[in-house]
Amino acid sequence: MLPDGNKAGKARGGDAHHPTVVKRVSRKAHDEAHGGAWKVAFADFCLALLCLFLVLWLLASRNSERMQVVLKSAGANLLEDGNGLTNSLASGSRGSMIERHPVPAYGETRAEGQSRYSSNATETDGPASPSKARYESPAELRELARVIERVSADEGLGGNLKSAVTPQGLRLMLHDTDARGMFERGSAVPSTRFRGLLRKLGPVFAQMQNQLLIVGHTDAAQYSDRGPAAFSNWALSTHRAMAARFHLLEGGMPESSVMQVSGMADSAPLNLDEPLAAENRRIELMVLTGKQAALMSTMFGAPRQPVPLGEGLNALAAESPEASRELRRALQPAAKE
Repeated sequence: MLPDGNKAGKARGGDAHHPTVVKRVSRKAHDEAHGGAWKVAFADFCLALLCLFLVLWLLASRNSERMQVVLKSAGANLLEDGNGLTNSLASGSRGSMIERHPVPAYGETRAEGQSRYSSNATETDGPASPSKARYESPAELRELARVIERVSADEGLGGNLKSAVTPQGLRLMLHDTDARGMFERGSAVPSTRFRGLLRKLGPVFAQMQNQLLIVGHTDAAQYSDRGPAAFSNWALSTHRAMAARFHLLEGGMPESSVMQVSGMADSAPLNLDEPLAAENRRIELMVLTGKQAALMSTMFGAPRQPVPLGEGLNALAAESPEASRELRRALQPAAKE
């Protein structure tokens, strides 16, 4: 037995020789335990970002296709691209997956009634062919209206056509309905059926000597941006009228058949009680009589024949300074009386 003091000394001696253990925490083990979650979250974020870019690219492709049709019909600047020409704003970058249709180069000609995208012209042989080269009387204009009604019915758009014989000529109104529209809403891209109808009407108008007015109309729905430089119903109606002209020309109608292309926005609705009605969105083709075409040409250009203003005076003679002085001398006595 050792004294208590010796026991205590032995115990202290044992503690003095016991090895000290130092535990070092590994950073690698810490990363393995807590670092997997952020990697999964980052991978999900990259996948979502990639999907966002893919959606934006698809939207841009669709908008580019629409813009290509608008720019083709509006006569945009063209750049050389391979065998033909393409629109400089709608063609996209080299190697793009967006389809680009070639446009004939300057100086190239194609056969009457031949489309740019097909080698065979759309024929209107049979009951749909017009029987005259010029339509002047109301009876002749009604005959032409029946021909166009048959063509429209063949394309399944009989309910979208209204016609009226007026003193100026035959008024053809190709309008929307609640079931079917002529264009995609808010754009100048025609529907498949309306595009087919316009191309079938091209050969009909190609056999006529009457000239056309092409007028675009919209409903009263307005764009949110009302600034002077913003896109508006005026621009939309004009672009739609130009698109109609484009597809009529593609069907074989000569360019000389069109006298005027214009847009009237929502200023001339068919349905006054409902400004947003479907029939207010329309394309009008006005087949002018020869007399009305001559009057319109004189209205916006120089008179081709003397128009009497008084004794010994006419509109053509009044353009010269001498004739202007004669006109003032002729009118002064009348003013004094």
